[in-house]
Order: sequence, then C-alpha cells, then structure tokens
Amino acid sequence: MVASRPASVNATISASVQVNLRDPWLIRDVSIPTRLVLAPMAGVSVQAFRRQGRRYGAGLVCSEMVSCAGLEHRNERTLGYLRVGRDEHPLAIQIFGSDPRTMAEAAQMVEAAGADIVDVNFGCPVRKVTKTGAGATLLDDPDRACRIVGAMAEAVAIPITVKMRRGLENGARTCLHVGPRLVDAGAASLTLHPRSARQMYTGEADHSLTGELVELVDVPVVASGDITTRARAQAVLATTGATAVMVGRGAQGNPWALREIVDGDTPGPSREEVAAELILFVRETVRELGEWRAVGFLKKFYGWYLGRGRFPRPFKQELVCLDSTDEVVTRLLAAAPGASAIVDRLEAELPDPADEVLLDQMPISIYGGG
Repeated sequence: MVASRPASVNATISASVQVNLRDPWLIRDVSIPTRLVLAPMAGVSVQAFRRQGRRYGAGLVCSEMVSCAGLEHRNERTLGYLRVGRDEHPLAIQIFGSDPRTMAEAAQMVEAAGADIVDVNFGCPVRKVTKTGAGATLLDDPDRACRIVGAMAEAVAIPITVKMRRGLENGARTCLHVGPRLVDAGAASLTLHPRSARQMYTGEADHSLTGELVELVDVPVVASGDITTRARAQAVLATTGATAVMVGRGAQGNPWALREIVDGDTPGPSREEVAAELILFVRETVRELGEWRAVGFLKKFYGWYLGRGRFPRPFKQELVCLDSTDEVVTRLLAAAPGASAIVDRLEAELPDPADEVLLDQMPISIYGGG
C-alpha cells in the first residue's frame, strides 16, 4: 500500500507542478477535451445543466443517476426521457441497481440512447438507494459489485466507469481493495469521492486516498470532492496523480466556477449574464420537464444563481413564490434588461431539438443522493 505524502511534500509538489486542464485525455477510446468532469447530481443534472457545464469548460458531463429498475419496468412516473444532444458529447449516463443482469440490460439501453460512457453509482449514501442494495452499499459486497461491472462490460461496447466513495464507515479504506477488482472486472475509469457514506457531505474529502488508488490501478482516476477553485484542482491533481477532477455542488448555479477552474483568473459574471444564464436554464428545463414539474424543480436554482451577492436576497424569495416560469423570466428581465440580448445569442447557439436522440418510456427516477 502506498503511504500518504506529508503535507509539506504536497505543498512543494503543488507549487512546482501545474496541470493544463485544457489537455485532452482518454477513457479507453473516448476522447475528453478537458480535465474537468461535471458530476452526476440527483435533482440537478438535467440536460440544461449539462449543456451549460460544457459551455463553461467541462470536458465530460454526466446525467443524474438513473434507476435500472425504472428502465426495466418503464416507470410511468418519469422526470423526463433520456436525451442526448449533439452538443453534450462526450456524455456519461449514470445508472444504479444491485442485480447484474438488470444492470447489463440497462447499460444496453444507455448505449442505444447514444451515450458515450455508462457510469455505475457505487457511491450514493442515501437510504432509499442503499436499502435496495445499490449505491455505496455495494462497496461492502465486492463480489456482487464486480459481477455487475463484468456483466455490463460484456453487454456493451462503450466504456464502463465507476463512481464510488471510500467506504461505508468513517475511516474506511474499502475503495483501495474494491477499486482494483472493479478494474479487473472491466471498469475503464474510476472516480473516487473520498468521504464515507456515513459522512454524506460533511467534513473534508481525504484525497490522500485518491493518491493511493492512483498507484493501484492502470486506468484514469478522477478526483471528486471539495474541488471548488483552480488552486484546489491543481493541488489535488499534483499531489494525487489523478487524471482529472470532478466538480459537483460548486457548479450549482455557478458555471463561472468551471471556467475559473479550467482557465484561471477570469472576470466574474455581470448581473445581466447571471440573469441570462438563469433564463436560458429555466426555458430549457421547461422544454425538458414540462411547465408543471419545472416550476417546483427550479426553485432551488434561484438561490444558487442569485446568491453570492449578485442580487438582493428578497429578490430570490420573490421568484420562489411565483406560480409560472413566464413570470420568473419577466421579473428577471425587469431586474436586468440587458440580459435579453444575451439570451437571444445563447438560444441561437442551441442545437436543433431534432438532433437529440430520444428513447420513449425511459424514465429518470429517484431524486435523492449522488
């Protein structure tokens, strides 16, 4: 087992090594144009979010986790169909489940939808997922986890990747034992979020484990957890040897953070730019989910976009109380009239919806965890 580097060594390495986050890399035969991956996040990673992430520098974008059982049973309580737009490639669609056969069949459906990669969730700590034997629970059942990955790898031609946590309990090092076995079973890349399932999102991500995992496997390792600035991304890449970093919560309502991580110091957004991105996000989400579902879905995003001192706090609460997305757009344009021209430009750059691949009756299910 490779020992963790002392903090003083880490600081020296970080100061002397700068990774070009614009360098492309490969997951098997899939070329990824930057070293930044936009995380799969339940209740967040709709197509509008992924598209925005790509525009701001994410080289790989991921869907929120999709229940393989929902795919198998064509669950009518859909949150939207799996869509793949031509501007989303490369795209990973993440699935979760506990049965190798069902997961293999779900992987085939993901491949048919046009995704470039099938990602497996072995990291979700939320009870409604773990109680089914899926998510982070599978780290304590490595034989089943390996059977799942092996069955999927045999079923599809596109790469299988795995996102996992360090283990179920605080201080666990399970990922270091399971990770190499998953690679032997067919995983083409691993993403490690080095918190325990018990931690959820508290405490700090222990990236010394990420460095140890890198030394144990011969596939790309993506470092996830607490990547919020370019300095942090560079430090983690330099001290762990990871191939790329994954950004999740830091990008919620803040795509400008992605641009800063990839390119360095860049000017912050104007009020007009913030309003324009939110308006586009609202309209694209309505197109994907429908007005009724979008109204509730979008409420959390208003605070994410309008916070950080960008708009007065009462304005966000005003938007949350509105009954339609048209009213939200009207209020945003009134608060930032210059946003209109920016929205027109952004919408003109969107691909034709006819270019999307749609598979009927393929639901995204379960909002809860990541």
